[in-house]
Amino acid sequence: MKENICFIVGAGNFDGMSIRPEQGDLVIAADGGYEYLKGLGIEPDVLMGDFDSLQIVPEHRHLIRHSPIKDDTDMALAAAYGEQEGFGRFLLYGGLGGRLDHTLANLQLLTGLSRKGYAAYLIGEGNIITAITGERLEFSAQNQGMLSVFCAGERAEGVSETGLKYLLDHAVLTCDRALGVSNEFIGEKAAVEVEQGTLMLVWGVSEGLEERRFRI
Repeated sequence: MKENICFIVGAGNFDGMSIRPEQGDLVIAADGGYEYLKGLGIEPDVLMGDFDSLQIVPEHRHLIRHSPIKDDTDMALAAAYGEQEGFGRFLLYGGLGGRLDHTLANLQLLTGLSRKGYAAYLIGEGNIITAITGERLEFSAQNQGMLSVFCAGERAEGVSETGLKYLLDHAVLTCDRALGVSNEFIGEKAAVEVEQGTLMLVWGVSEGLEERRFRI
């Protein structure tokens, strides 16, 4: 059975939606992301933000306005709303490029969602980025191109990479050295797992999402 997805579209750089919402999914426009959805002919279920990225705040049946004086970004507040609505799978568009501080904030958002046990993906700029915590990701043998893996915390232990050009077996990655950058798919079923800690993974958007994802 398909797991329903919370789609969030922010005001960062946007190069389309490689995965489109289906019935039962939740679509949230985070501030200026509304204009991107409007251009695609997609009406969001919820429009929310402080609206500093829109010249005119449109009328919407479900509009949530936040004060510009807040601790979280519009993207993070949208994700929190999705959590409250019972979603555990998130696709974030318009969350890369533009302001570097917002890009970094969205990468931290991925880490936070992963540590809560959710599956979340930042998609854009030609890439898919996700974080895994005590999990294993498996990729199809059809995948091509690069796969990079970074430690998203002080230490990540029990890191294994199989079916890739460069292999790891229960390695330790740390936040101060990029040992997992620029690995390659080689036409085999591939997998990345971490037993303790959190990893950030980056691969090409043309490859789509992973084949399987599960806790270990």
